Amino acid sequence: MSNLVEVNNLYKYFSTKHGTLHAVEDVSFTLEKGQTLGVVGESGCGKSTLGRCVVRLLEPTSGSIVFQGKEVGQLYGSELKSLRREVQMIFQDPFSSLNPRMSIATIIAEPIKINKLKRGKDEIEKRVYELMDLVGLERRLANAYPHELDGGRRQRIGIARALAVEPEFIVCDEPVSALDVSIQAQILNLLEDLQDTLELSYLFITHDMSVVRHISDKLMVMYMGTVVETGSVEDVFKERLHPYTEALMAAIPIPDIDREERSKIIAGEISSPIDPPDACRFANRCKFAQDVCRASSPKLREITPGHQVACHLCEQIRQTGKE
Repeated sequence: MSNLVEVNNLYKYFSTKHGTLHAVEDVSFTLEKGQTLGVVGESGCGKSTLGRCVVRLLEPTSGSIVFQGKEVGQLYGSELKSLRREVQMIFQDPFSSLNPRMSIATIIAEPIKINKLKRGKDEIEKRVYELMDLVGLERRLANAYPHELDGGRRQRIGIARALAVEPEFIVCDEPVSALDVSIQAQILNLLEDLQDTLELSYLFITHDMSVVRHISDKLMVMYMGTVVETGSVEDVFKERLHPYTEALMAAIPIPDIDREERSKIIAGEISSPIDPPDACRFANRCKFAQDVCRASSPKLREITPGHQVACHLCEQIRQTGKE
């Protein structure tokens, strides 16, 4: 199966008064139609910046983003407008991403009108109601405003707005992190149902390993702008090759009050992302770190088929874990 999205050697730097901030550095991945790639990492690791670069809300510093065989960075005018229809984004905060002066029906109708997908008031209204039904919004809320609704309903509006232009690829930027746990499950199930029904592909950004396990086919772990581990969800959860991935996994809450083991807190200070040295960026917090980790930055390499890691000491750590 051919790839719907291909990202190669993507970099995004920001100039600050203190130096150059390396937000995303040398990130590559592919995504097939109907798949979900989960991108996981701590806040500030660059995953949201990556998502914004992929949909071209931010211009990458360098690298290649190819969607359906077209280089995204070379699209302008009508071609770029066409891309906006095929690639959409669901934002983290459902309240700040919605216009408070617009009713729910007007918010969902806006992209339909801009792209001239339906003509006439009746056709647009019919399509708005279809989208509301699709995402589980009661039709009686059509004239309500975002501030009158709870977080779950607001996020459903954001999903309906994204679906209004019939996209093939959606970047989900932590779409459930601002919601209550019970509502999170509803939204995740909704996204999965929509994926099956509409054959959507997702780039799903989150900091929660339990969420990414539920919805993703492939997993990419980011730390300070770099990819430290990538592979299928089954492979990564079966064997974590990078110490940072292991730490993220250990942070998943376990609902057992009698369990003696507690979450392992990562020690050490986070390195500065401004003009970082050529070294492993996790070295200051890694209990396995040696001189080689501070001497050069590790490159992604395949350890088992389809399972890659950026760690100088991966083989030694694996052997230690088996002893």
